[in-house]
Amino acid sequence: MRIITKILHDTRVAQALIRHAPKAVLPFAMRRRSRQKITLDTGEEVGLVLDRGTVMRNGDLLVADDGKFIVVQAAEESILRVTAKTPIQLTRAAYHLGNRHVLLEVGPGYLQLEHDPVLIDMLLRLGEVSVQTIQHPFEPDAGAYGGGHKHGHDTTFDNDYALAQAAYAVHEHDTGHRHEPVHHHDHSHANESMHDHPSTHGHTPDRAAHKS
Repeated sequence: MRIITKILHDTRVAQALIRHAPKAVLPFAMRRRSRQKITLDTGEEVGLVLDRGTVMRNGDLLVADDGKFIVVQAAEESILRVTAKTPIQLTRAAYHLGNRHVLLEVGPGYLQLEHDPVLIDMLLRLGEVSVQTIQHPFEPDAGAYGGGHKHGHDTTFDNDYALAQAAYAVHEHDTGHRHEPVHHHDHSHANESMHDHPSTHGHTPDRAAHKS
C-alpha cells in the first residue's frame, strides 16, 4: 500500500505531470481527516498520514511515497444552501450560524453548510430566509486563524491570545488611547480566589496633614 505524507496547496504543476494522475474524490468530512485509508478513483487503496489539522481542498496535490501525484477532488454531497430576500436577513442568518460554530461556506448571495434538520428549523424561524438541500461540493471557510472555535484550554489558544494582545498594542499606539490588558484564564473555577482583586477604594493622603 502506498502511503501519502505530503500535500501541496495552491501549487502550480505542469499539467503533463498530473494529467493522468489518479483522483481522491472525497466529501469534506473525509478531507478534514489527516489519518485514514482512502480509495482512489482507480480503485487503489492508499494510506493517508498528514500533519494533524490538515484540511484537503479541491485541487490540492497529494504526494505518495513513490513520488507520484494524486489529485484531491471535492465530492458532491448533500448540503444546505441558504438564501434570503435581503442582505440584512442573510447577514442575520450568518450571525446565528456563527454563534453555533457551524462550518460555513460564504458565497455571493448565499451560505452553505452541512445538512442539519435543527438548523433548518432555526433558519426558517428567522423569516425571509430560504433553505434548499442541494448536491454540491462543500468548501467551508477556514476561519480567522485557519481553524475552528478555540477555548482557553486549547494548546493553540496562547498563540491567538498573543495575536490579540499585539492588535491591542497597535491600536493603542495609533490612537493614543489606553486599554486595560485582557486577562484570560481556563474554565476551571476551583481556584476562584485567585481571581479576586484587592480593593482599590483607598483614601488619598491629605497633603495638608504633612505640612509642618
